Amino acid sequence: MLLALTSAFALSQAFRTVASIMGPPLAGQLHLSPQQLGLWAASYHFAFGFMQLAMGVSLDLWGVRRTILLAFPMAMAGAALSAQADSYPVLMLGQLLIGTGCAPAFLVCTLFISRHFSAARFTATSGLVMSLSNLGVLATATPLAWLIELRSWRWGFGVLAAASVLSWVAIWWLVREPARAGTAAGGGRRPSALASLRELLRLFALPQTAGLVAYAAVGYAGFISLRGLWLGPLLVERHGFSLVQSGNVALAMTLASMASPAVFGRLDPGGARRVRWMLTLTLVAAMMVGTIGLVRLAWADVALAVTYGMLSGSGVLQYGYVRDAYPEAVRGRALSLFTMAMFLGISLMQWASGLAASLAPSVGVEPFTAALLTMSALLLAGALAFWCLPRATPAGG
Repeated sequence: MLLALTSAFALSQAFRTVASIMGPPLAGQLHLSPQQLGLWAASYHFAFGFMQLAMGVSLDLWGVRRTILLAFPMAMAGAALSAQADSYPVLMLGQLLIGTGCAPAFLVCTLFISRHFSAARFTATSGLVMSLSNLGVLATATPLAWLIELRSWRWGFGVLAAASVLSWVAIWWLVREPARAGTAAGGGRRPSALASLRELLRLFALPQTAGLVAYAAVGYAGFISLRGLWLGPLLVERHGFSLVQSGNVALAMTLASMASPAVFGRLDPGGARRVRWMLTLTLVAAMMVGTIGLVRLAWADVALAVTYGMLSGSGVLQYGYVRDAYPEAVRGRALSLFTMAMFLGISLMQWASGLAASLAPSVGVEPFTAALLTMSALLLAGALAFWCLPRATPAGG
């Protein structure tokens, strides 16, 4: 069952990283500016993040299976629409539909693991699922670049739409839930949608929530904004790489990232040491992104991108922190809020970096330098907020 759910998660990973390879041909054919590309990429994550509130309520009321089966067809429709898009507004509509349809794909896996695996296996299993989901990111590297050069970017969306249909059928066929998925904890009546929403928002009354939300907004955003938006255009326009060559670099970065979540899941030290790891690795990420923006050497940009991929799996530490920071009764809502913050943060980072890239030439700065320094600054701001604001009392370490 978890593998079937992971297939939808893998496709959501593919959809959120297509911009890196599709960006150059889309910009050329539809005459898009860096700001438009950034906004297009960000719109997926905005829809994905915004819908976490609704998905959290849906999971409480109707469970994992029905939530993903009802939502995922919108991703299929969005991909099919994007494949036919001949204007920027249609492309944006398709991206918003895809983001909405993929909104529960990540959360259903995390909640399924939380319900069916012990606390000792939670972080390691989450890391394994994240590693498997990176097969979707892998597909949007060299394979997507090859398909676009052989056919067109429209074929990329078409193939992803067909794969989404297969994933939906697998979930419909394989995933079953125990009776408790449709009832409130303890066997009582199910909460109303309004009551579930109030419970979700009530998490902000807990002191550890604000800092965690600030950290979640940047922790994954740096990696996905580099790999999913800027890497391809940077290599093509700054260093003269071909689309397939840039796809090869994206492939290397993705391969480096695939084992990373499982490794960090196994190494998770827990307690106060986990918090120190989270802060330190975010600072390292900020320095690497800033260096790519400033150095402008092809070998350095490639090496730093691949190294960032190796460290990206440290994001799995956040899930262990969330699990330990909230009682079981509100853990599903906490994971929903955390996921919402994560993907709205990606949307913000991609929009802000795209805006910086568009404004940069007017002040004599290279667009990619402005975009990457903006990303670095946001990473530092999130880490600083997490450090300064109250945190959950560690269970150990």
